[in-house]
Amino acid sequence: MVSLSLKNKTILITGSAGFIGSSLVLAVLRTVSPVTVIGIDSMNDYYDVSIKEWRLKEIEKEAGKHPEAVYRFIRGNIADRETVQVVFSEYAPDIVVNLAAQAGVRYSITNPDAYIESNLIGFYNILEACRHSYEGGKTGVEHLVYASSSSVYGSNKKVPYSTEDRVDNPVSLYAATKKSNELLAHAYSKLYNIPSTGLRFFTVYGPAGRPDMAYFGFTDKLLAGKTIEIFNYGNCKRDFTYIDDIVEGVLRVMQGAPERKTGEDGLPVPPYAVYNIGNSHPENLLDFVDILQQELIRAGVLPEDYDFEAHKKLVAMQPGDVPVTYADTSALERDFGFKPDTDLRTGLRRFAEWYRMFYLEGNQEGKGRKKA
Repeated sequence: MVSLSLKNKTILITGSAGFIGSSLVLAVLRTVSPVTVIGIDSMNDYYDVSIKEWRLKEIEKEAGKHPEAVYRFIRGNIADRETVQVVFSEYAPDIVVNLAAQAGVRYSITNPDAYIESNLIGFYNILEACRHSYEGGKTGVEHLVYASSSSVYGSNKKVPYSTEDRVDNPVSLYAATKKSNELLAHAYSKLYNIPSTGLRFFTVYGPAGRPDMAYFGFTDKLLAGKTIEIFNYGNCKRDFTYIDDIVEGVLRVMQGAPERKTGEDGLPVPPYAVYNIGNSHPENLLDFVDILQQELIRAGVLPEDYDFEAHKKLVAMQPGDVPVTYADTSALERDFGFKPDTDLRTGLRRFAEWYRMFYLEGNQEGKGRKKA
């Protein structure tokens, strides 16, 4: 592994208005100095754009505190090759973190085009730009880090999921595109000596997250007096991983690139790695809902006498879903000395407090967005 300093580097973060992307931009600005951060995001309306706009404003505020840092935001789609080429030629990033993707397992069943465009064509454009960054003897991209997903494990029976396990049986198009990203990255690492690291994220949650995620959607429905559906009759376990742990893991991985080596055949040994980032503590969905409701009451999002039983319905498993996710993070611990450890109650408490601020008390514009 090659140690990389992030100081004085230009870091390109795609999907920078997204949940993980915006959190990573904030963390880089807070912890690295001096640094240049280039963010790009299409700002699509897959979910409430006002959350993305709020995240961008938080980044602008943070960037204003660091005059030694350069921050630029580009509204653009990585599926557009010309846009990607212009960004690379203008800013010549040293480190690329590809977090732009069409997310969501269930949405991929009804809207496959969005996944092919963003997750395959978009990532291909990034790989091509990395490949061409070395032309003319330039140093080019020192490390490409990209988001994969725990969904690549499909319906594997063996738990915890290890990066050594076979992942040849995806159960959703979303999972298939993420596995494809890993295969493409491996091929480009072999052919063009691009140091690349894929990160398989496990059920990321926290403040300012994605409204299509269960904890967020459940909160919306409970507040509106609607019924929440708990899949597989509650017999689901998820390895919920708090956003700050994910970001800390990404930051550490960015600073450790796979080493370029030449094989016996005279060709590059692919400088390629894949890691799991998860909490390694699967939580039963019913327990998760129980903690969520306690924290929503504590935060004042829901009244103390809220009748949860009347708003809860156990239903069958959905297409594309799996009964359990569970990360083996031993490789991450070995190579980077890091293991996520934020407990579910702490994480959901922070989410509930953010939700109250954003939707009920009003945000920086001074007005709430929802009425209880």
